[in-house]
Amino acid sequence: MRLTFIGAAHEVTGSCYFLEGAGKKFLVDCGMEQGPDQYENQEIPVPLSEIDFALLTHAHIDHSGNFPLAYAKGFRGPIYATAATCDLCDIMLRDSAHIQMFEAEWRNRKARRNGQPEFVPAYTMEDALGVIQQFVECDYHKIIQLEEGIKVRFTDAGHLLGSSSIEICITEDGEERKLVFSGDIGNTDQPLIKDPEYLETGDYVVMESTYGDRSHGEKPDYIAELTDIIRKTFRRGGNVIVPSFAVGRTQEMLYFLRKIKADNLLPEFPGFEVYVDSPLAVQATSIFKEHYSECYDEEAMELIQKGINPIAFPGLKLSVTSDESKAINFNEKPKVILSASGMCDAGRIKHHLKHNLWRQECTILFVGYQAVGTLGRALIEGATEVKLFGEEIHVNAEIVRLPGISGHADNEGLMRWAGAFREKPKKVFVTHGDDQVCELFAKRLTDELGYQAIAPYSGTIVDLLTGEVVKETLGIAVKHAKEKAKTRKAAGVYARLLAAGQRLMTVIRHNEGGANKDLARFADQINAMCDKWDR
Repeated sequence: MRLTFIGAAHEVTGSCYFLEGAGKKFLVDCGMEQGPDQYENQEIPVPLSEIDFALLTHAHIDHSGNFPLAYAKGFRGPIYATAATCDLCDIMLRDSAHIQMFEAEWRNRKARRNGQPEFVPAYTMEDALGVIQQFVECDYHKIIQLEEGIKVRFTDAGHLLGSSSIEICITEDGEERKLVFSGDIGNTDQPLIKDPEYLETGDYVVMESTYGDRSHGEKPDYIAELTDIIRKTFRRGGNVIVPSFAVGRTQEMLYFLRKIKADNLLPEFPGFEVYVDSPLAVQATSIFKEHYSECYDEEAMELIQKGINPIAFPGLKLSVTSDESKAINFNEKPKVILSASGMCDAGRIKHHLKHNLWRQECTILFVGYQAVGTLGRALIEGATEVKLFGEEIHVNAEIVRLPGISGHADNEGLMRWAGAFREKPKKVFVTHGDDQVCELFAKRLTDELGYQAIAPYSGTIVDLLTGEVVKETLGIAVKHAKEKAKTRKAAGVYARLLAAGQRLMTVIRHNEGGANKDLARFADQINAMCDKWDR
């Protein structure tokens, strides 16, 4: 019974954990790294075709985004998640595959001109569509027997629609151990969704520390501040451009904007238009409407019971096609534009920045975390010139950050969650935070709660029966040239062929004990294929 840390170890993205227990091999999360990498990640130590199943805390790409890659490498097991998470992954993984393929097409145009080798996307739309079929919906709070000796329960983490913490009970040789994976713990009093639930028991806890070193401070009056920003911008004749994550943050902003309109807080600008310019955000908004019963908080449910859609209002325009998106910038009326991506590193938001950054009457309003190395981070740190589509753009627009809006619990929220356990866990593993933040938060758990808390690096292995760290690793700093070479190798077509070979061996082992006639036919088919391709 072992736990191996793979991703989001001393880093804030790429969540992934490998577990062995009760004769099964499985994953918790399989996330894509986003933004600059600081440390190299350990590879999952077995062929992906040998993974029996996976559990997913929530739909954000840094937790789910590598499932299509796992599929490309032979993974065919079920992925257990809440119903809302399954629905969101249906659109988000397809969108991620589209981005992968679009980037590959763009890179290859440049590569052909420069005589460089072909760039192969990490995965394709076919991989995304394949793995989407493997998702299995699970209800909150229901104990689910996945395999002999393995039970799980999903509880609401309050971070995103459908987000969860996961309790896993593993029984092996008469010994039971309970693991708790926090997922991303949500902030309290968020619009629409419920507050995070607290758990009371667990032998081992793996918890995030995204904001483990900082406080959100006193909760601002979001409605009043947003109203003021819009009023000032509209009086100048400008647009309010909101780089907004398509899933979660966009719907929160719609909630605030509906309130502003419903309470007539901008009477001097009646009927002002709000554009949601993101096909993904449009689809996600529809999913939010479908899952209100199990995910919305009391305030949002009161509106629903009155026949009011909390995230819809007069003047809301949904842009799906590229022509609809382009038309927005030919509309000279002051307006609010919500567009992805939230950190300005991809998507339609870059076009809106190109059309509005140079205009001093406009406002760029940031409402979420901006990772180091992203365009969004550069703008909030005072960049005066940025490059968009190969063109230098002077920053004249007002750059504003709405403080306190975060889907993550701050350091005090994390401590409340950790302190809810009735008995001290045997160990707490702190992950999903920047390098120093993990260490600082682990020390705080030790000093204030008396927990035995550590911040493991990728590759660290824990024996869950004894509680011993059987392999302790140190972080290996990423060297960018080496990282790029590694990425090209991992994403190459030949790597897919090797993965297919590993899957074939897994399938062969699964056929042990089959009828001789069937085994003979299987062997003949393999040999015929080998005869065709042996060079």
